Amino acid sequence: MFPPGFFDRADSSPDHFFYSPTRLVTHIDDQAIAAVGALYRDLGLTGEVLDLMSSWISHFIDPPDRLVALGMNEVELAANPQAHEWLIHDLNDNPRLPFDDNSFDAATCCVSVDYLTQPVEVFTDVARVLRPGGLFVVTFSNRCFPTKAIRGWLYSDDAGHLEIVRRYFEAAEGWGEPVTRRCIPQGIPGDPLYAIYAAA
Repeated sequence: MFPPGFFDRADSSPDHFFYSPTRLVTHIDDQAIAAVGALYRDLGLTGEVLDLMSSWISHFIDPPDRLVALGMNEVELAANPQAHEWLIHDLNDNPRLPFDDNSFDAATCCVSVDYLTQPVEVFTDVARVLRPGGLFVVTFSNRCFPTKAIRGWLYSDDAGHLEIVRRYFEAAEGWGEPVTRRCIPQGIPGDPLYAIYAAA
């Protein structure tokens, strides 16, 4: 399904080196951030939610009852006002999530899926920690850290990116049919925002 070298990266050093500097910045513009929050509201992401590859902002308009932020930088995670709990975990080093089965009602991954080197294993484990029917919502734009994004992502366009994430869901265990959505209409200036999600 994925050719040799698809998950290679220009910077193959351990991710903790790259993410150790604190970056309290946003990686998409305000319009795209608003679109993420509107999507989460529209999909009804409430209850207990896991925010994968998180940072200092989680983009919820209506914060869930309990938000667990999992990421790579302690200062950034500690600054997240919507996170009730947070922890450091490198999914490229260990795709197994440190949670029990059926721990969350939903999971999110915002503008970070392009950095996963073992995405099928991660997606399979997200299904494990979600309760039946829980959504995993993956959003992305056209920005990235190119040295850390996988080669297959860098050589694909927006439509190709949607197809890549769709294949992750299809190759992983435990998912229903994925749904794709363009969250900002074509032709509107600014960062685009795409979403693909499926139910466990």
